[in-house]
Amino acid sequence: MLRKAHGVGDNKKMNEQEREILTQFPRKRTNLIPILQKFQEMDKFISPELISEIGQYLDLSENDIYSVAGFYPQFKLEAPGQHNISICLCMSCRRKGGNEIMRSFEKELGIEAGQTTGDSKFSISRVALTGCSGSSPVVKVDQEAFINMTPDKVKELIEKYS
Repeated sequence: MLRKAHGVGDNKKMNEQEREILTQFPRKRTNLIPILQKFQEMDKFISPELISEIGQYLDLSENDIYSVAGFYPQFKLEAPGQHNISICLCMSCRRKGGNEIMRSFEKELGIEAGQTTGDSKFSISRVALTGCSGSSPVVKVDQEAFINMTPDKVKELIEKYS
């Protein structure tokens, strides 16, 4: 099936900043990941509208773009919460209760890793931080690290950011 080539300015849904990002890249399939990275950096996730726009710009199907974005964990396809809670599950943190801490956050917030609360206040993610063996288990809320974390501290930490 042939598709009509669209110009970057053809769709009124895109704002000027988004248009500028797209026009930084030649219309080549090989630019898909760098384009996704730019939008991820700017918006913290890749919206369905942007996927459509990128597809038109690169002449790729939305399915192709979802396949790439879904394959790489760095790309988020849902808007993140106001606060991102990252639970370290490196070997040291797991040995010292990281999985139990993860379950405590999931239970308290009513979501699973990779999800955002209904009020868009919190997102939970699994990470593997480096250099935390002496202070594990570690949890980060946004850019603030909390060391020697325990499941008993989860509720208090959530309340701090509520």
